[in-house]
Amino acid sequence: MESGPAIFAGTAFGLFGAALLLWTGVRLAQRAPVAHGVSPGRAAALTATASVVALALGAWCFGRL
Repeated sequence: MESGPAIFAGTAFGLFGAALLLWTGVRLAQRAPVAHGVSPGRAAALTATASVVALALGAWCFGRL
């Protein structure tokens, strides 16, 4: 009964983290701004950190199964 929410949360966190990391990488490769009004290095670091945290949370949720 408890595995259903863990699978859903792990999938949601994993997909969000992967998509955010991919989006950030594409924006940096195109030399496009990651976030408007923020320095490019700081925006890239913040989004990369958020994506790694989301991926880690997804892995943690799957590890709890």
